[in-house]
Amino acid sequence: MEREFSAGGVLVRSIRRRPMLAAIRPQGKTDVWALPKGLIDAGETPAETAVREVREETGVESELVEKLGDVRYVYTRRGGERVFKVVSFFLLRARRGRLGAIDEAMRVEVAEARWLPLEEAPRLLSYGGERDMAAKAWEKLRP
Repeated sequence: MEREFSAGGVLVRSIRRRPMLAAIRPQGKTDVWALPKGLIDAGETPAETAVREVREETGVESELVEKLGDVRYVYTRRGGERVFKVVSFFLLRARRGRLGAIDEAMRVEVAEARWLPLEEAPRLLSYGGERDMAAKAWEKLRP
């Protein structure tokens, strides 16, 4: 079975003293909210990938806080090939930029970016492993 390694970020910031998380809606998926993530490029560390992917998919520059954990799963590619995937997630703090201000080239991947209340993200995100990462972030940042 092929293996694939990705990294992503739980990007947080406070809006009116309320912790918020950046979520994306992938292009072509009207009812999916996910965390920004992507494949680790050659020569990149997982943390560097997380910061890059978050910037590319949300438009927001961030700084690394800490690693939250890994999500492991198996998926099937078109054509039936099964892939074992590991996604490392990092807690990132927003520094500058405007959510949704992404390059046109990224519009083929990302339809929309939105701030979600961090305490509600474990319920609002579409994928179980990502809900777990949001819950870990909430535990660390809860007021």
